Amino acid sequence: MKIIVNGKEKTVADRISLDQLIASVCENPEYVIAEVNEDIVKSHLWGKTPLKDKDTIELVTFVGGG
Repeated sequence: MKIIVNGKEKTVADRISLDQLIASVCENPEYVIAEVNEDIVKSHLWGKTPLKDKDTIELVTFVGGG
C-alpha cells in the first residue's frame, strides 16, 4: 500500500502498524512525535494503530541542544 510519510510517498506492506513504520525509519523512536491524518498518536498506542492506504503520517524528532 502507499502512504505519505513527512510529505513523501512510501510503499509499505499491508497491515503495517505505526510502531513498525517508526522502527523502520527512525533511529531513536523514544524521541518521536507521530501524527496520522493530522491526529497525534500517543506512543503507547503506536502498536495498536494500523496504517491504511493513503494515510498521511508526520514524524517529528526532538533534538536537544544548547
